[in-house]
Amino acid sequence: MATKERKILVAVDEGEESVYALSWCLKNIVNENSKDTIVLLYVKPPQVVYTALDGSGYLFSPDIIATMDKYRNEVADTVIDKAKKLCKDLQHVETRVEVGDARDVICSAAEKMGVDMVVLGSHGYGLIKRAFLGSVSNHCAQNIKCPVLIVKRPKTCATTSTS
Repeated sequence: MATKERKILVAVDEGEESVYALSWCLKNIVNENSKDTIVLLYVKPPQVVYTALDGSGYLFSPDIIATMDKYRNEVADTVIDKAKKLCKDLQHVETRVEVGDARDVICSAAEKMGVDMVVLGSHGYGLIKRAFLGSVSNHCAQNIKCPVLIVKRPKTCATTSTS
C-alpha cells in the first residue's frame, strides 16, 4: 500500500521543548523509509532598532550592532545544525531560517509551503506568563489551517539539579 508523501513543518528554537517535539515527531510520525519531507523552521526575533543613544545613554555603534547580528546568526545556525543531526537518518530534510514574530512566521510559512502538518513544542507556560508573552503554539493552533500537533514534554524529561 503506497503512502502519501507529506510535508511536515517542525518549528525549532533554543529550548529543549522543541528538541523533544522534533524527536517525538521522528519516533511517532515519520520513519526512516518514508518519503515525507521534514521542514525545520527557526525564527529569529526581529532586529531591534536602536537609536544613537539608548535609554541609559549608551551609544550603540555599528560594530556592536553587527556583533549582535552575528550572534543571532550563530544561534540560528547552531539550532538548525542540532535539529539536522536528529534527522540524519531521513532522506528529505529542508531547513529555513526566517525573521519575525514566531507566531506570524510559522503561520505564514505553513500556508506558503502548503504543509500537511505543523509540529510545535510547548513551553508549558502558566496562565500569567502566557498572558504576557503569548503562546506561540496556541496562536498557531488557532490560525493554521492544517493539523497542528503540540508536543508537551513530560515532567519526567525535565532536568533536575541535585545539590
